[in-house]
Amino acid sequence: MSPPHPSLEVRDADGTLWQVDLGNPNQTERSGFTGDTAQPGDAITVLGNRNSDASRAHIKAVRITIDGTNYDMYPERIAAE
Repeated sequence: MSPPHPSLEVRDADGTLWQVDLGNPNQTERSGFTGDTAQPGDAITVLGNRNSDASRAHIKAVRITIDGTNYDMYPERIAAE
């Protein structure tokens, strides 16, 4: 996980390739997400803030869910469940 923000490239069900920016390296590690957490082919769900330019497939992750496990990059931005 390298500064300033690690990122993932994720292909959605429609075939669009998304850039998913994670938290800064410390936040990302505190969430439990490491360089080995997401593997090619994993189904993931991303909750976050989409780029204001809708033509760009780019999102800043607040939470990533993989196989039922939540990785909260910014827990203070997530409403109580």
